[in-house]
Amino acid sequence: MDIEYIKSLFLNYVQINSRSDSQSTSTPTTAGQTKLARLIAKDLEKLQLSEVKINPENGYVTAKLAGNTAKKVDPIGFIAHLDTADFIAENVKPIVHPNYNGGDIVLPGATIQVSQFPEMKRLKGQTVITSDGTTLLGTDDKAGIVEIIGAIKYLLDHPEIPHGDVKIGFGPDEEIGRGAKWFDAEDFGTRFAYTLDNGRPGDLEVETFNGAKAEIEISGTAVHPGNAYKTLVNAITIANRVLSQLPVDDVPEKSQGRQGFFLVDAIEGAVDHAKIDLIIRDFDDEQFKNRKIELKKIIEKLNSTLDYSRITLRIIDQYHNIGTEIKKHPEITQLALKVYQQMGLKPNIVPFRGGTDGNFITKKGIPTPNLFNGGGNYHGPYEYITVEEMALAAQVVVGCIKNWADYNTNSNVFSNHQ
Repeated sequence: MDIEYIKSLFLNYVQINSRSDSQSTSTPTTAGQTKLARLIAKDLEKLQLSEVKINPENGYVTAKLAGNTAKKVDPIGFIAHLDTADFIAENVKPIVHPNYNGGDIVLPGATIQVSQFPEMKRLKGQTVITSDGTTLLGTDDKAGIVEIIGAIKYLLDHPEIPHGDVKIGFGPDEEIGRGAKWFDAEDFGTRFAYTLDNGRPGDLEVETFNGAKAEIEISGTAVHPGNAYKTLVNAITIANRVLSQLPVDDVPEKSQGRQGFFLVDAIEGAVDHAKIDLIIRDFDDEQFKNRKIELKKIIEKLNSTLDYSRITLRIIDQYHNIGTEIKKHPEITQLALKVYQQMGLKPNIVPFRGGTDGNFITKKGIPTPNLFNGGGNYHGPYEYITVEEMALAAQVVVGCIKNWADYNTNSNVFSNHQ
């Protein structure tokens, strides 16, 4: 694996501000993402990949590594995202820390303390990359991008490894849950794909939350408080009644693993009008359905105590658990587990307590679980990655491509991972 190539790409990419913007209506939502897409496209062209293009409609950079075997191998895909999270991303100054000693990392703008982030100890001896502590770094998900490109370069440097067509795609606005809605699955054309979006080596995320948002609007009646007797109806008071009916323990700070929750995401109001924004999450399809029913019943009950239905509820499904679809294609999970075994990685199949681009892409007909990109402390000034973990993730991608070619000619190759 060309470690220096991967490191060089990463150091270049993180210096481009590709933070997404939820207030923007364009696609991509920021010019920085387009700038990064163009740079990536040039790097892919240097590798002489075919079908390198930036889709003007959805902002995706896609390319193909053509198969080098006469055997029939279904295309496989790998996907990462261009944007970074809603944290300072302008003037990122990456710092390389060779042969990390396992202790605190003192940066110009922050200190990564091992007492606060004990997982840093496992990185001793590796080459750690951080920002200067005044911005995020961009591990999420520029590490995923360079790992995929690094894997493709390795296959080009080693033509003796047989493989089918490999499609790669890098898209915008994942952090605001928008970009993959416009993903062109028909053009991508693979049987399945993997995202490389956060996670530790060995992590495999084959299911996600079901997600919905709820918008509650409350109409009050505002009159002068001196003349308010039996006339004033305070929308804020009604909002408090709504919140008091929600399950006390079904909140993010009291849930873990496969437990779901309600989250009061925002609330604003005055006497005459109030609004509550909630998000609803659950892994289990039936429980997810029941949570939405429960919320509807709360609103119906409160409306029955008022002079008219002052409370309106709008529930919008955002995404659905990919697990249901992934289970229909067990070879996708088995392939990743086979590669992890070959590389000596301890598999850690975890439910992802969120959503990914894979939710939208899976819904479009390309089942897409998540591998890992390494690193940690995402979305803030303590974010890091190591060169070694990026190379490791790239090797996993190579392993998936190679083993997939083997599977297409010998379906028993995953027999130990049923």
